Amino acid sequence: MKITRVVLTLSLATALALGACSKDSPDQGGSSGQSDGSIGVDLPRADSDFWNAYADYVPSKASELGVRLTGPTNSQNDIQKLIGNVDSLAAQGAKALVIAPQDTGAIGPKLDELSGKGIPVVSVDTRPDSGKIYMVVRADNRAYGQKACEFLGEKLGGKGKVIEFQGALSSINGRDRSEAFKECMTGKFPGITVFEEPTDWEGAKAQAALETRLSTDPDIKGVYMQAGGVFLDPTLQVLKQRGLLVPPTDPRHIFVVSNDGIPQEFDAIRKGEIDATVSQPADQYAQFGLYWAKQAMAGVAPKEGPSDHGSVIIKLPNGFEDQLPAPLVTKANVDDKSLWGNKS
Repeated sequence: MKITRVVLTLSLATALALGACSKDSPDQGGSSGQSDGSIGVDLPRADSDFWNAYADYVPSKASELGVRLTGPTNSQNDIQKLIGNVDSLAAQGAKALVIAPQDTGAIGPKLDELSGKGIPVVSVDTRPDSGKIYMVVRADNRAYGQKACEFLGEKLGGKGKVIEFQGALSSINGRDRSEAFKECMTGKFPGITVFEEPTDWEGAKAQAALETRLSTDPDIKGVYMQAGGVFLDPTLQVLKQRGLLVPPTDPRHIFVVSNDGIPQEFDAIRKGEIDATVSQPADQYAQFGLYWAKQAMAGVAPKEGPSDHGSVIIKLPNGFEDQLPAPLVTKANVDDKSLWGNKS
């Protein structure tokens, strides 16, 4: 009996020591808690070159981090499918989840439900409006709108007309980019008229809006595409059909700035078809989405401040956010080998 009590005491002490180590360590998950569980991944859509690139990175980044995956599922830009997929991944034993809810308002109750079940959630690219979230991995989307505004404002000399393809305003990303673009234009370039065109992230809607607007306002000189992955091809088609796909040195050239940083945008910049894009790091979205899910399973508490991977971690009302850098890409730096669009 004495031997049994000694063994139990030593086992309990060892377990407590390991548990304390996992919570304090900044390493990639440790080996205690649920860090050996699987991570459930839901992909938000398959109709975007950006998100398809992200999907391609997920397995390789999981291998690098030494994590097991459950899924991935694909919610196809449908919040109800996302909720069903999340339930399925949890039922299959996922101990943490990496998702990218396109409707950031409707996911809140499900996040709180998962938190109550002890399943931490990492949201990639989008910040849920409510609901408990362990970590959001995204770039500063207000900076996207700001950079696009300043680029177009300078190219147009502060005068003229610009069309803006707004993402879905039910998404925090669509709202952040749209609000920042408008505030910047109003404050810095009041001589520029902006035509705001809601698209719900659908290329067909952007194409129709551009065709209509060029018919009523043929003197448009700028386009802001909030998502090159879905807007690039439709935009180039319209400009080509109207004889407007010309180099920047041609007076008919329409200056185009985008968001995403996909290889197709880089090729268009090299050809002079578009002029700039803000590079969203699809590779780092996959890497640090999974990294933080692994940290969550290990019980590591995030801390505010600069990270060790060039980002800044901020505190949210409902969790934390890892804000990754997203540079503006123009012809001057489009061949930079560090950009993920040149690695794909």
